[in-house]
Amino acid sequence: MPKKFIVANWKMHKTVREALAFLDEFIPITKGLNGREIGIAPTFICIESVGKVLINTSIKLCAQNAFYENKGAYTGEVSPAMLKDCGVEYVIIGHSERRKYFYENDDIINKKIHACIKEGLKVIFCIGETLEDRQNNKTMEILKTQIRNGLLEINSPEALTIAYEPVWAIGTGVVATEEQIKQSHLFIRNQLKEIYGERANEVRILYGGSVTPENIKSIMAIDNVEGVLVGGASLDPLKFAKIVKY
Repeated sequence: MPKKFIVANWKMHKTVREALAFLDEFIPITKGLNGREIGIAPTFICIESVGKVLINTSIKLCAQNAFYENKGAYTGEVSPAMLKDCGVEYVIIGHSERRKYFYENDDIINKKIHACIKEGLKVIFCIGETLEDRQNNKTMEILKTQIRNGLLEINSPEALTIAYEPVWAIGTGVVATEEQIKQSHLFIRNQLKEIYGERANEVRILYGGSVTPENIKSIMAIDNVEGVLVGGASLDPLKFAKIVKY
């Protein structure tokens, strides 16, 4: 069985100084923890500084995004090659905030996944329905569309992690019920099996959406939940350590 994967997505938080202060506190209290993998995704501006500290640990350096070209006249973008050169191992692609605020569609997300895998990076591919989708009983339809389009011609399941994040649960304090998480993760697993066959078991499926130290244990006990993608609670080293050590 693959290790449980606990990932911190810091979003647009922390200066370099604040990021290093976090690591100074977090690393000693989680050192030597076995049976799970930890990832931290800082802002681009913090990646190099954070990476230099993490290189002496087992914590994986992650990025929050990447562009689908390795170089060119794309002002403001960061390429997979640049991330690889900084020691990044995982890249978060398709987060709902990228879809909502930056209008990333399934085609763009698919191109980004291809570009990252081609560069030898692993991808944390985010999918999830809105509240309107959930209320209109379209959750599985949305998940199927996002999976099929996002993973079009992606033939490397060993490079993939799926993060199921119901949009209505991100940063709201509202957590999907255990039954909702169970149903969605089982559906995702079955979709992956249709695409990859038995190789689908190489893909870890994470849950994300208002994960806290208080609910982590119950979330991790749900079938097909193999880790979590943590937002707000990952900004505090003590809170995130409690989640990692659940």
